[in-house]
Amino acid sequence: MGRAIRHAEIEDEEKTAREPGRAVLVAVDLQVSDRDRVERSLDELADLAKTNGFVVADRIIQKMDKIDQRTFVGSGKLREIAQRAEDIEADYLLFDGELSPAQTRGISKETTLKICDRVSVILSIFADRARTDEGKIQVELAHWRYRLTQLSGQGAALSRLGGGIGTRGPGETMLEQDRRVIRKRMRVLRNELKRVENRRERSRALRDRRHMVTAAIVGYTNAGKSTLLNKLCGETLDTGDQLFMTLDPTARRLEISEGVSLILIDTVGFIRDLPQFLSQAFRATFEEASSADVILLVADMSDPDAAAHIDVVHRQLNELGAGSLPVFYVLNKMDNVRPSAYHDVMMTLRNDKSDQIFPLSARTGEGLDRLLSGLARFVESTFVWYRAIIPYREAGLVAHARAFGIVQEERYESEGVVLAGKIRRNEVGPLKPWIQL
Repeated sequence: MGRAIRHAEIEDEEKTAREPGRAVLVAVDLQVSDRDRVERSLDELADLAKTNGFVVADRIIQKMDKIDQRTFVGSGKLREIAQRAEDIEADYLLFDGELSPAQTRGISKETTLKICDRVSVILSIFADRARTDEGKIQVELAHWRYRLTQLSGQGAALSRLGGGIGTRGPGETMLEQDRRVIRKRMRVLRNELKRVENRRERSRALRDRRHMVTAAIVGYTNAGKSTLLNKLCGETLDTGDQLFMTLDPTARRLEISEGVSLILIDTVGFIRDLPQFLSQAFRATFEEASSADVILLVADMSDPDAAAHIDVVHRQLNELGAGSLPVFYVLNKMDNVRPSAYHDVMMTLRNDKSDQIFPLSARTGEGLDRLLSGLARFVESTFVWYRAIIPYREAGLVAHARAFGIVQEERYESEGVVLAGKIRRNEVGPLKPWIQL
């Protein structure tokens, strides 16, 4: 047997996680006053489950002072839930949280139903949606990080297969082999990911050298980010009313008007309680946002949790070091707006300027003109107008002016090259000695 962890095993696990089946959703309510939050979290879990091919057969919430460390909901309640699942011919128990190895073992002892948790469902969706080499590597790396956490604490149980005092039982040896194989594979994946990231970094550096203004489209998953990019740029990126439609960042050039353009970058959707190992695996992708000039934060105004979703995105942008960037709030799906959600969002944004807030519908196009005007103003604000006489000994500055701006006048006079136009504000320095006031 040698190694216990094999690629066939991974494929079987992922296939099992994606097999369509009837599922009972299970959540714990730790605070009576927070019941609405638990219900909304279950709504989101139901969306994740449906995206992954499950049919949601029932949903059960158990009030508890704290989550049971062995069975998540307590042994008695678990047996009751399992019986309910069998009565309605469900195949899975799907828990709204991340099960520990001890909880997985404890639940398995009480029921023969298949077990999934929120994390495994998200992982399976990510595996289905990854299209590029980078996305596939990130998903596999996240998978192994998750498997490594699931191996924690299993040594004692496995070591009961044999061994004595002062020796290592075969179970413990197998556990160590599993960990060693996983860590080796993770090192290989990290190296592969680094090479892919370096290619993307070179592409980003090229944009920086040309000083293209970049706008990162960010937001909670299923807020309509890809639909917005499609509408603005005339693209046909995959969209749909499903979670995590986009895993791989996509950059497109948007021509706003003559001489005014920027790069739009569609990014991975955020979600509350995103597992740490997934955040780590996709960190370089998320960091596309931190290298942008402006953030387009898209919120789904048909979702009752829109304001809370904005808070989630803000927190994660802060963690990425992008919290100080200028933000345009794109209040999307206004054609299907929920008035209470709009009110909550406007209360959340009450300290932001009105010219940073853009209610619109990416689907119908209503309100896009105002967003385009706002983007045009932002791009223009990154440039300064100038008129300069460049001495011929500094003629290389003409190329600099062309590379980082728009030259509208270029004449060769006896005293030097007369230049006039606009240039990126942070590139005007070399021209300053020759600018005419």
